[in-house]
Amino acid sequence: MKNTFRLTQIPVLITLVTLLASCKVSKDYQRPELALPTEYRNVPYGDTATIADMGWKEFFPDTTLQRLIERGITYNYDLQIALKRIDIAQQQVKQAKMLQLPRLDLRIAGTYNRPSSNSLNGISASSFLGAKHIENYITAVDLSWEADIWGKIRRQQQATMGQYLRTYEATKAVQTRLVADIAKGFFNLLMLDKQLEVAKHNLELSNNTLKLTTLLKDAGEVTSLSVQQSEAQREAIALLIPQLEQDIAIQENALQVLTGQVPNAIERKVKLADFKANDSLATGVPAALVSRRPDVRAAEMSVLVANAQLGVAQASMYPSLIISASGGIESFKSSNWFNIPGSLFGIAAGTIARPIFARRQLKTNLEVAKIEREQSVLEFRQSVLNAVGEVSNSLVQTQKLKEQEAIASNQVNILTQAISNAQLLYQSDMANYLEVITAQGNALQAELNLAFIRSQSLVARVDLYRSLGGGWK
Repeated sequence: MKNTFRLTQIPVLITLVTLLASCKVSKDYQRPELALPTEYRNVPYGDTATIADMGWKEFFPDTTLQRLIERGITYNYDLQIALKRIDIAQQQVKQAKMLQLPRLDLRIAGTYNRPSSNSLNGISASSFLGAKHIENYITAVDLSWEADIWGKIRRQQQATMGQYLRTYEATKAVQTRLVADIAKGFFNLLMLDKQLEVAKHNLELSNNTLKLTTLLKDAGEVTSLSVQQSEAQREAIALLIPQLEQDIAIQENALQVLTGQVPNAIERKVKLADFKANDSLATGVPAALVSRRPDVRAAEMSVLVANAQLGVAQASMYPSLIISASGGIESFKSSNWFNIPGSLFGIAAGTIARPIFARRQLKTNLEVAKIEREQSVLEFRQSVLNAVGEVSNSLVQTQKLKEQEAIASNQVNILTQAISNAQLLYQSDMANYLEVITAQGNALQAELNLAFIRSQSLVARVDLYRSLGGGWK
């Protein structure tokens, strides 16, 4: 009758555990409230369309740049390290999925005990076993299972999944940054190519001016000072060439390292003028950044993880129910160890436990988890604010650099014509050598500046693309 009563209690116990397992002591994750504008600064209206939805191959149609980006995605070490972090997180998720299952352990042990002859164990061994020592041999399977009454294990699983998603989003953020860095480095390289071309062209002009000045000196029209000033002007321009060649080599090396290659020259036929930055760029609405930008998504996943860890800390404040069982074969003689059924044994137990005084460890863990969740919310909101700021800055840059490019282009045209006029006037003795040198120097600086502005305009487009969340597709 006693055994029958115990068996009838098993369904009741299972039902009780199931009902208790549905209890929750913590709240499910909800996205924190965000104060976002309806549109970006200087954007007259908001539209859901955005360049962030474009794949990087579509946004960067040049084949040379595409090859560089492809190599970077394949061989860049920072990105490879980030991918390994995803692999680690995947293994942790697999382990977390098993947390609801019981634990099984196999135990095989043999003990030998030689108690004191004057001790109670020694006297008992001599009286009952007729020996001065006690042996025990056991082979058992131990089972332990914690009922997830308060949702602690579920929260642990959520925290592990959140860490995986955070790692995944962080890896996408690494790729967007890598794509942007390669593109910006490539445009900087093309700018240096253009500046080198400008410097060489101006060196030819300076050589012609020097020859003309020398002829005029021989004819007694100008002094040796004019020749010296022309020579100094030519040397100043000549000095730019090795400086620019040095910068080109360094930029090529930097791009090769970004793409996981040893430093070397980069073959290219495209020029800076082949890239146009006049088309409009759709930005979407600020609210879309929360779902599109990988770094913002990673920050949100940190909030999810912190919320789940808070749930674990809260559930730890409540009693835990652990069901354990053990069964196998046991004998105090090795000769009878595997004598079945005589050596069979089994035991089962259910334990409800809660620390009464743990030196404030549980309370501290709970308060720290609350603070860490609040901290993660603040970091998430800061990441969103930074993202909106980056987009706004990039929009201002693209707009103002377009205006600067138009002004700088007009300036170059004027100064190029001024060089021709100055040379004609100089040959006619209607202008002095200083006016020619000044015109050439101003034209050189204007052309160098125009190349810089054009490259910065392209870089601003890249920054806008990245800040909107593009580059990982």
